[in-house]
Amino acid sequence: MDTVRIMGRNARIIDLSDTLSNDTQAFEPNQHDIRYIDHVLGLTLGAQVFGLTLEQVTKAVPRGYAWAVEQVTLSTHSGTHVDAPYHYGPTMQDGTPTRTIDQVPLSWCVGDGVKLDFTSRAAGEGITAQDIKQELSRISCTLKPGDIVLIHTGASRFFKEKGYDQRHAGLTREATQFLVQRGVKLIGIDAWGLDRPFNVTFPEAMQGKTEFWESHFYGLEEEYCQIEKLCNLENIPVSQGFTVMALPYKIQGASSGWTRAVALVPEP
Repeated sequence: MDTVRIMGRNARIIDLSDTLSNDTQAFEPNQHDIRYIDHVLGLTLGAQVFGLTLEQVTKAVPRGYAWAVEQVTLSTHSGTHVDAPYHYGPTMQDGTPTRTIDQVPLSWCVGDGVKLDFTSRAAGEGITAQDIKQELSRISCTLKPGDIVLIHTGASRFFKEKGYDQRHAGLTREATQFLVQRGVKLIGIDAWGLDRPFNVTFPEAMQGKTEFWESHFYGLEEEYCQIEKLCNLENIPVSQGFTVMALPYKIQGASSGWTRAVALVPEP
């Protein structure tokens, strides 16, 4: 068990982040590629860096190897990441520019966690405001500003399978509105997206039944961010009384940033 001493207390660290690897490369909606340069190849790279021949570098480094390094090509929405309001559109409803990931307050990204269990919901099903209210009542929780709400769907178990992006339940617009209007600035989900899957929502939007990407687009009315592709939510042993940290990588002008999200659960 990984633990840390923080604010005078011992806390268990639970890793909520998915591992980025080439294993899922063939079917990722947001494509990525990792090129591994091992220690032996690192010696050749060192020769290029220093402008020397491989023979010259080998004399300087007789052990026969140097550093390992990886070259990664990916989207800011690959792996576990935090979406900024800019992801949803260029301006808020009132015309002000949306915040990019480097402009998101870090205070939004660290806070008391609340885990809501919707693992019984089927893929494509919508989670409503009433569903949120009932789950909050079940765990005897009253939301407060700054809480970080984690939506547990159980879909992360499909992350290594083709089509995983269509295997989750998602928040409806009214559910997102309910959370944001209570001061929640960061909502996380253990699925590819916060909304219901595209294979459900796009046909509905074409028929005029619902607005496409309704939970995302609500972020243009009231600012909030979301963490997508969380995992291991089932390992958080409590519904509240823990801390979430999901600090996004600082990328200038970007719509999202990768994060190593964790939950800190105080030990007795």
